[in-house]
Amino acid sequence: MKPECSEPDCERPATVELHIPWDENRLVCAAHARVLGRQDGVVADPDPDRADDLLE
Repeated sequence: MKPECSEPDCERPATVELHIPWDENRLVCAAHARVLGRQDGVVADPDPDRADDLLE
């Protein structure tokens, strides 16, 4: 079973782990990773096993 995005009200599959220096790491979908990954210090680490889901 694929984990879901950790953002509220999002049911997309989690495809990226965000490494956030001031908070716990989060598993998020590609759409949220694009937005949240723009913050200074945040590193987006895509899961290579979920490459097909990155396009959703």
